[in-house]
Amino acid sequence: MGRITARAPAVRISLAGGATRRADTLAVEEPLEIRIGGVPVVVTMRTPGNDVELAAGFLVSEGVLTRADQFVSAIHCGGPGQGGAGEGNTYNVLDLTLAPGVAGLSTDIARSFYMTSSCGVCGKAAIDAVATVSAFDPAGDAATVEASLLARLPDVLRAHQIGFDKTGGLHAAGLFDAATGELLVLREDVGRHNAVDKVVGWALQAGRLPLRGTVLMVSGRASFELAQKTAMAGIPVLAAVSAPSSLAVELATSAGVTLVGFLRGETMNVYAHPERVLLPRG
Repeated sequence: MGRITARAPAVRISLAGGATRRADTLAVEEPLEIRIGGVPVVVTMRTPGNDVELAAGFLVSEGVLTRADQFVSAIHCGGPGQGGAGEGNTYNVLDLTLAPGVAGLSTDIARSFYMTSSCGVCGKAAIDAVATVSAFDPAGDAATVEASLLARLPDVLRAHQIGFDKTGGLHAAGLFDAATGELLVLREDVGRHNAVDKVVGWALQAGRLPLRGTVLMVSGRASFELAQKTAMAGIPVLAAVSAPSSLAVELATSAGVTLVGFLRGETMNVYAHPERVLLPRG
């Protein structure tokens, strides 16, 4: 398990009580360089932990991986300035081995070598390089979900956000069974896209792709990138406690993903494919 939190000095100022010095708990953010066969592919800023899932999920979202047997192994390794010989392994370089015949990342993806924790597609050179065609078909998923079940998911997600409780600075992504509401897996990270990649990477390694009959619940807004990652994993429903972007709605509509936003209390807005959401029987 990676180092999720760190302590840092802070001055707490209160208009009523002056200033006090104390140590505060912060979410850790460190770079992870992902390599394939020793060749650097991308650097992403992430919260350490579940790095193999993160890398696997990233490759699913890029259309490289669709099955567990395509992902052979991963090893943390050092390098110059990255925990090489005599320095100790910082666990910030991850080298992947893919199965023979798996092409890896295509050069026409036009991705720069860096992603921030806030935006995983910020390195794309053009909008045409962003969209990726899924090997799965969320539109063909016949799953439905009760509106009353959806309304319970934010509280379940929040109750399992252990890292957020300590830091107040981590996003969460949780995968739920659409029929029962069972929480299948939850991951936290400083980057919402990283949290989703970790969930999808878990599913790839468990041989569960495509993720039919599931709901992906995220703790923040629903961006284009999260909608795309949802479609790439074959997830039929994406729900968020905050707003979606216009491009997320467009992508969800075309990909056959039900997109729910502002999921708070007993209300929600369904922006794409509302036919999957079942209203209470009157």
